[in-house]
Amino acid sequence: MKTVYDVMQLLKTFGIFVYIGDRNLDLLMMQSELRELYTNNLLSLEEYGQANMILTKEISALSDSHEGAGNNE
Repeated sequence: MKTVYDVMQLLKTFGIFVYIGDRNLDLLMMQSELRELYTNNLLSLEEYGQANMILTKEISALSDSHEGAGNNE
């Protein structure tokens, strides 16, 4: 698992489709769904950790790009 798309495919195997329309909210909802799957012993610690790391990096990158966009005055 290397990309957000891979995480989406993992969630899809459990019948979970996330689309809110806001990229940041989509990523946060995917993290929440992953946490629920792990809590209910449906994901291994390795799968959960890997997927969560991918989403955390993407959220951080998205946050950084939004901060940089606001400083171009």
